[in-house]
Amino acid sequence: MPLRKVFPIIIALITISLVGIIYIQYSWFQNMLLIKEEQLYEKVVKAMDGVGRDLSNSAAPPVLRRQRKSQLSLSNNLAVADLMRPALISERFTQFEVREKLEQAFKTQKLPNTHFEFAITNNLNLMRPEMESPGFLMCLEDTINNQIFNYALEPPSGTWAEGLASYENIVLIIPNYKSLVLKQSFWQLGGAVVFTLFIMFAFFLTVAAMLNQRKLSEIKSDFINNMTHEFKTPLATISLAVDALNNEKVLSNQDKMQYFRGIIKEENRRMNKHVETILQAAALEKQEFTLNRKPISGHQLVNNVLANYKLVLKEREGEVKLQLNASDDVIFADDQHFTNLLNNLVDNAIKYSKDAPHITITTHSSKKFLLIRIEDKGIGMSRETVKRIFEKFYRAHTGNIHNVKGFGLGMSYVKTIIDAHKGRIKADSTLGKGSTFTVEVPLAS
Repeated sequence: MPLRKVFPIIIALITISLVGIIYIQYSWFQNMLLIKEEQLYEKVVKAMDGVGRDLSNSAAPPVLRRQRKSQLSLSNNLAVADLMRPALISERFTQFEVREKLEQAFKTQKLPNTHFEFAITNNLNLMRPEMESPGFLMCLEDTINNQIFNYALEPPSGTWAEGLASYENIVLIIPNYKSLVLKQSFWQLGGAVVFTLFIMFAFFLTVAAMLNQRKLSEIKSDFINNMTHEFKTPLATISLAVDALNNEKVLSNQDKMQYFRGIIKEENRRMNKHVETILQAAALEKQEFTLNRKPISGHQLVNNVLANYKLVLKEREGEVKLQLNASDDVIFADDQHFTNLLNNLVDNAIKYSKDAPHITITTHSSKKFLLIRIEDKGIGMSRETVKRIFEKFYRAHTGNIHNVKGFGLGMSYVKTIIDAHKGRIKADSTLGKGSTFTVEVPLAS
């Protein structure tokens, strides 16, 4: 099945799988939070149970509240009950001692450093506790974020009140209870998020690789088509020229023979040039080229390149305006490669002009660089083309211009050579108005 048809199916399957994994992770985490919350609740209850038993069983025997029995009025049952009741928690322990017992119980239940507020209340009167920690009443106001635990204390054993209903309670508040549960689930949550991100990253890498592969496949097809066309035309011309040379009339005419020999030679030169271009691109990709850099005049290179295009410009009634304004034009460059670089830029400026080419070449110099700007008034490029102009095998759509040929290797070569010279190149273009290429190359000084 072609990649173009398989690609949407693969994307859909991977997307569904990724969404399913994220949903399962979310459901798993929700269930884990509920379990963690229940476990935390049980631990806090066990801690309070241990402290409650300790407080109940460490009571002193009941006393007559510092009053002699003869002073009691037995007719007043409430007074008797008050005097004979066991000592309250607040009368036997300080706030610090109760907190210390709670903290120790939390450590036993593996809940160290858990912030809490507490109070000892009588008859569940939370607003008027007999003992309270400093932040208890404040935490009591927020019942949404804070979790309240209540533990009923049994009367101390060995007293007359043993076996009766509870008369004191430990009320404990854990602020930001949900946040504490999340904090205890940090590693599980972090691991789930990290591995999910890894899966998403792998998914996007896969999609990017597939898109790149599809683009390379299209580029390869275009390259093969272009190469076939570029070689087919000269081969056909050579074949016709050879057939003409076998004609008796041509054999008897030296001028015609010389003409057809020239055609064969010219077409053979074109094919050799194409082969050299392809081999050169392969060498550039493998970095199998060396630069023979030496000080050379940038202005001289520009003039040499323009000399090669005099006949072409004359034939197309074009013109080139030279503004060589650089005060220092001596660059440290490879003569051959840098000439080829300028050749490509000037050749494109001529090819991509609909009518007579109008080209302006300007030079400037800064402290470190020579700037060469090649501007044309041709068909211009779209934003997408400007972004991709230096990609290998990429060729811009030329509209109604059908005589523009090539493999899409010229601008890639330009970018590779300018990078090898530690320089920069910038492309600016407006569709329908022309293009400007600015080359910056380090000065020899």
